Amino acid sequence: MMKTAQPRPRRLLGVLSSLFAALLVLAAAPGAAPAAHAQSRPFHWAADSSADVPYTFHDLKDQSKLTGFEYDLMQELSRHMGAPLDFINNDWDGLIPGLQRGLYDMVICGIEMTDEHAEGIDFSIPYYVTSERLVVRRKGRQFTTLADLEGHKVGTIKDTQAERMLTNNTKISLSTYDEETDAFMDLVNGRTDAILIDGPIAKYYGDTNPALHIVGEPIGRVQYGIAFAKGKNTELRERVNAALLAMQQDGSLHHILVRWDLWTPEMAQLTNDHTQPNVTPAAWNNYVAELQGKGGLRVKLERYAGFVPQLVKAAGLTLLVSLCAMVVAVALGLGLALLRLYGPRPLAWFATTYVELVRGTPLLIQVLFIFYGLPEFGISMSPFVAGVVSLGLNYAAYEAENYRAGLQSVAHGQMEAALALNMTHPQALRYVLVPQAFRLVMPVMTNDFISLLKDSSLVSVITLTELTQTYIRLSSAYFDYFGTGLMVGAAYLLLGLPFVRLARLAEKRLAMPHTRHRQG
Repeated sequence: MMKTAQPRPRRLLGVLSSLFAALLVLAAAPGAAPAAHAQSRPFHWAADSSADVPYTFHDLKDQSKLTGFEYDLMQELSRHMGAPLDFINNDWDGLIPGLQRGLYDMVICGIEMTDEHAEGIDFSIPYYVTSERLVVRRKGRQFTTLADLEGHKVGTIKDTQAERMLTNNTKISLSTYDEETDAFMDLVNGRTDAILIDGPIAKYYGDTNPALHIVGEPIGRVQYGIAFAKGKNTELRERVNAALLAMQQDGSLHHILVRWDLWTPEMAQLTNDHTQPNVTPAAWNNYVAELQGKGGLRVKLERYAGFVPQLVKAAGLTLLVSLCAMVVAVALGLGLALLRLYGPRPLAWFATTYVELVRGTPLLIQVLFIFYGLPEFGISMSPFVAGVVSLGLNYAAYEAENYRAGLQSVAHGQMEAALALNMTHPQALRYVLVPQAFRLVMPVMTNDFISLLKDSSLVSVITLTELTQTYIRLSSAYFDYFGTGLMVGAAYLLLGLPFVRLARLAEKRLAMPHTRHRQG
């Protein structure tokens, strides 16, 4: 993707190509299939496990394990299909684009079966049916119907059936959220008056909070289905439907929902199963006990200590992405600066256009375009490589301007002297001008790396679990934004401090020849 006419950058790009080839090999290395399914091709399913109670989320007792009623459903579905189903985590906004791109075969994440959704994806038969519920503060006004909400501020999750219900009533002030925890925190803090949301979310976020409770009768009807790419995987969808029907008939789906205390009258009507199995809501009881049964400073400190291995792993990924992206930015930025100042007019125009285009568009849009947009043209990258490339291409534009300023700061006589010594123009650039310019911009380049380190948080939208994504998951799981935020902030600080020190040393070293010393 990156070309340059200079001999030295070409050699550096060769090194980068080898690096990317190694990264692609690592990213594409397949995992071992379970022995029980050695003869079946593994299928991949995706969900957003960062803050998705009670669907698929990280166990409060052991954050390295996944749990949730949808997670248990998929394990049972795997047994009924006789095929392994491997999990892939993705951000909520990236689930359907990733499905359409072919990153996985299906998505199960509380996706509502609506006419709008059916235009872009195919659904399995419903695996869960529920309703919308109202959640209010115990000490606040007790709304019981949608009509009671008129003139009040109501929160819900964006792009949901509840949002469409509330939008239809213009007398209701609506606030939409990306994360459930944000909606419930605003309700607790009095920023909203009520929440209209799916039954499972209302139960696990509302009933578990002493300040909140569910009021009124169930509203409407909500159906969840497993999503498939439109017009694709028809055979797999039929296998999934057959397995779901079998789970309904043999009672395994009923058992899962009872364990999570999520069996509803709507499910009894859908499955025609009105039995009462001898199953306790163990998963619900364990979740409530873990969430509410422990308190105190000592317990919090033990919990924070348990976060450390996850934060260390996330910090390592953040640092690796940032370092690789900075290598790309430095190499490409130098090439762009040289083209802009010394290249032929068409190439100089191209370099200028690239810099202005990249600097004038948001980095998040560039990340999403490279990961989800380029596959339409046959260019597909792993999440890690896409993160490195998008950050590197973005920061290359800024590095190009730094190097251009550095090159223009070198005295014109330096080039004339080099040419007078029978150096060619490329040799003068390589041995005289570029080294001097590089020393001038080194402090700025180090500061840019610190900025890139923080901007790497944006790659969380393409399935990379770096520090910011880890913070969202941990804080939303325990409703603890303060302590977890301090830990993640400290992790970013510890990653950046060595480079801050490096920048200061570089500035002092560069300032030494220009510092006037007192005579003793």
